[in-house]
Order: sequence, then C-alpha cells, then structure tokens
Amino acid sequence: MAKGLSTKHLIGIKNITEDDIRLIFETADNFKEVINRPIKKVPSLRDITVANLFFESSTRTRVSFELAERRLSADIVNFTASSSSVSKGETLLDTVNNILSMKVDMVVMRHPAPGACVYLASRIPANIINAGDGTHEHPTQALLDAFSIREKLGNVAGKKLPSSAIFCTAGSP
Repeated sequence: MAKGLSTKHLIGIKNITEDDIRLIFETADNFKEVINRPIKKVPSLRDITVANLFFESSTRTRVSFELAERRLSADIVNFTASSSSVSKGETLLDTVNNILSMKVDMVVMRHPAPGACVYLASRIPANIINAGDGTHEHPTQALLDAFSIREKLGNVAGKKLPSSAIFCTAGSP
C-alpha cells in the first residue's frame, strides 16, 4: 500500500509532519529523474482534474504548477479571477463551488487574503494546495526552499540561515 500524507490539504507548513516532509522530498527526488528524460510524463494523476485558481497574478507559481500537473498527466482547469464573475462580486465560496460542480478533484489556489485556503478547507470536498495566500503562507515555496537547502547541504535539520540570506529557486541564478 502506498504511503500518503497525514493531511488531506497542503495549506501550511505547520499542518504537515516530519514524515510528510520526508515523503515529499523522497517523491521530489524520484521525479527529478522524470524531468531529465525525453518523455517527461508519468500517469500519477491520470483521471484527476485539478483546478488552478489564481485570484492574484503569479506567473512563475502558476506555470510551475501547471507544468507539474501536466507532467503528472492531470486534467487541468485554469481560472483567473480578473476574467470571471468574481469581478462582479461573486464570493470565493460560490466561485469555487461552481468550479467543483464540474467534477474537479483538487484545487491549487493563490489568493491575496491570508487564510483563504483554511476557510475553504472546511467548506469544500476537494483537496486544496495553497499556492500562496497573501503574506501569510506559501507552503510549496517553503518546501522547495527546504528541498534546495537539503540538496546543497545534505539536510535541513539544525540549519540556521542569516536573515539576509536570499534563496533563488526554480532555476533562477
């Protein structure tokens, strides 16, 4: 039986365990091989529909999620708030429920309001991945930063970084 995360949602770092982080890192290690081969697709999310809901602009995060979802063979729905009924006053919950009514299994959401994913987690049946909620949380970026530190330094435990440290990720110089 495949081991899974201890939580249904990836809303914040405080909601995941050390075992979850270990599993995420091991999975990322395995997928590094996939992105370096000629055919970069695996069927891990075949028959899963993911809605990317972006209520604020973010090119790198949106493209990174979409590319990963495609490489995992997911069906993708991209939503941008500026061209939707949100601009006419539709609520966050109504917007998400309208999208979920189309048989969406998972939601990746970026929203300017801190706690927006927490708010939805108790109100919708789909799994949620927080792709950034204002200045509050960006757990996937935190995991990517920790993964990068682990790659460079061997592990993350006990590492202290100066407050002036700047980490470049996603292929940035």
